Amino acid sequence: MLTFTNQGTYMVQNYFLEPVVNTLESGGLILFPTDTIWGIGCDATNPTAVAKLRELRELSPEMPLTLLAASVGKLKEYVVFVHPRVETLLIFHNRPLTIIYEKAKNLPSAAAATDGSIAFRVPKDSFCQDLLHEFGKPIVAAAACIGNAAYPKHFGEISSAVIEGIDHVVKYRQMDKDMAEPSVIARLGEDEELVFIRE
Repeated sequence: MLTFTNQGTYMVQNYFLEPVVNTLESGGLILFPTDTIWGIGCDATNPTAVAKLRELRELSPEMPLTLLAASVGKLKEYVVFVHPRVETLLIFHNRPLTIIYEKAKNLPSAAAATDGSIAFRVPKDSFCQDLLHEFGKPIVAAAACIGNAAYPKHFGEISSAVIEGIDHVVKYRQMDKDMAEPSVIARLGEDEELVFIRE
């Protein structure tokens, strides 16, 4: 639900989305609380922004990125095929679930792994949902760390090297020490059974 201040800017619950959306639209990087851990985000459809994120994270081109989509319907705009079994699982799975799909579409090659696969999650978290709906496009959500460093369990563990490379830090849940664990990761096997890569 959107409410408006007397300055005309919109606020959803306890957070302002306008500067976050503006940063994404301008190709910048955001630091934000996802439905799991703190993440570095950018417009997944902007190859320059994705390259900037990969450079900050020190990720090689073959390393897959996780993208967030607002709904299964939105997901289908960027994934060649969503198996009905996967679609059902996305609707009913309680824990955050990232699925790796064989082929992406309508996305820059930099957003996918070198084999063309793409990882997507449809978050149920209210902040992520509000942000995704307001932005209207998928957002990359990479762990807020550099290289192979351990992911931060809360905002206070995020390194200064990460923060210095960010264009906008979301001022929400920064005092929250109770962030979730990384998501479950799965992909559909050749026998059309789900193979869980991380549980």
